[in-house]
Amino acid sequence: MIVNCVVYQDGRRLRDIEVADVADYLGQPNCFVWVALADPAPGEVEHMQKVFSLHALAVEDTLHGNQRPKIEEYGECLFAFMRTLSVHDGEIDHGEMSVFVGADYILSVRSQSQQDFRNVRARCEREPHLLKLGPSFVLYALMDAVVDRYFPVVEALESELETIEESIFVKNAARENIEHLYQLKRKATQVKHTVTPLAEALVHLFGGRVPTLSVNTQEYYRDVYDHLHRIETAIDSMRDTIVTAIQVNLSMVAIDEGEVHKRLAAWAAIFAVATVLAGIWGMNFEHMPELDWKLGYPMALGLMGVACGGLYYRFRKAGWL
Repeated sequence: MIVNCVVYQDGRRLRDIEVADVADYLGQPNCFVWVALADPAPGEVEHMQKVFSLHALAVEDTLHGNQRPKIEEYGECLFAFMRTLSVHDGEIDHGEMSVFVGADYILSVRSQSQQDFRNVRARCEREPHLLKLGPSFVLYALMDAVVDRYFPVVEALESELETIEESIFVKNAARENIEHLYQLKRKATQVKHTVTPLAEALVHLFGGRVPTLSVNTQEYYRDVYDHLHRIETAIDSMRDTIVTAIQVNLSMVAIDEGEVHKRLAAWAAIFAVATVLAGIWGMNFEHMPELDWKLGYPMALGLMGVACGGLYYRFRKAGWL
């Protein structure tokens, strides 16, 4: 679906046009066309390929999706593939955005994402002195919007981690905490796989040999890279904290199991003494001390009780019971 198809000249909105009229404005001085697609219908991307002479490999990546975030050069054109992230009901929703950038056009294709980027167009139109830089500035604005929406995702994961940390020392919650921590680690890894490749690719748009299209916008791309670096640092710190929390939970499980083992060992020792004494008096020998004594049976029970009671007192004092 075509969201917008607009012509800009000298940084200002000229008019909305039909896709069929795009060719009339390509190549005009200080003029470029900005087309936005959302969940394109079959054939729409291929039609745009003909209109803007897009490279077949970039179009193939857009159609197939599920690509690693990247920025590639195809002659005088740039192709950027990014992932959009958002959190709904505790789960991370993934979307995709492909951006084709030429000297006199920019085409954005958004798929599987509920996020709206109309505010990016509004922002650009409020800054005609920057929009005058052309499609490269629009690419920056789109990337900046995508990356800025990573921060709420990271904040949501950090809040979830804090909630789990508060329950680490709650009795009988270790197993549940470990499950939640592994789920959180999976989410953090998903964000990591979204952010790191994009940061690696973005380096090529500023400093050193950069594409002609980004020569005048290098500092803006550097700003986006700084944001990505901050997110990477936060994710790495979170992953380290998750690993530590998992180890603490496993230690708590081991401690709880150790307490159970101590209790079982203590009771086993108490019953073992009673068993030994009962076994001695239960042997069927004819000549046994106190065998014919009337008080022999109570004495044996009393001796067992005293021995078991003494052990119970000692184990209780040692904290085993």
